[in-house]
Amino acid sequence: MSTAAAPVRPGAVLADLLPAARHRYAVDAALVLGGAALTGIAAQIAVPVPGSPVPVTGQTFAALLIGTALGARRGFLSLALYALVGMAGMPWFAEASSGWSMPSLGYVFGMLLAATVVGALARRGGDRSVLRTAGTMVLGSAIIYAIGVPYLALSTGMSMSAAVAAGLTPFLIGDALKAALAMGLLPTTWKLLGRRG
Repeated sequence: MSTAAAPVRPGAVLADLLPAARHRYAVDAALVLGGAALTGIAAQIAVPVPGSPVPVTGQTFAALLIGTALGARRGFLSLALYALVGMAGMPWFAEASSGWSMPSLGYVFGMLLAATVVGALARRGGDRSVLRTAGTMVLGSAIIYAIGVPYLALSTGMSMSAAVAAGLTPFLIGDALKAALAMGLLPTTWKLLGRRG
């Protein structure tokens, strides 16, 4: 019996390389649940930002990695599960919060869309080279902010410029570091799998 990895094929995401021919639905369900749980755990890595109701967290990085590793459909389902369970009361949003009334909920909605988009890009090779991964991560982050910042402004009554100052500007350096980490991690994983395949 061979334990070699399946050959890496175009249109695949990392999760597609798991051996699961007979149990695909069970594996997909486990991946979706695991992705939601990972996002919830990463959200607890939170550092408050002075003057902002939005902390720096690991959840945006987790959401983008989940999207690229699982693909658009499973990435969407993972983040949808994360959002729905958190809004229903599970304390796994940033800083063990939950519910509908948080000013940072727009970022969760942004992560849902971003995971879907970066998952679709990963199917087109958006995570296989350093430059493509950089573009994928930048686009994913932009989507999160495009939804999160206006939601922050609406939910708090801030002006858009104040929301940008509180909900975007303080996070740019951290996002650049997260993108750099992904730029090293994802293409390296593909290279290692390509050598095994």
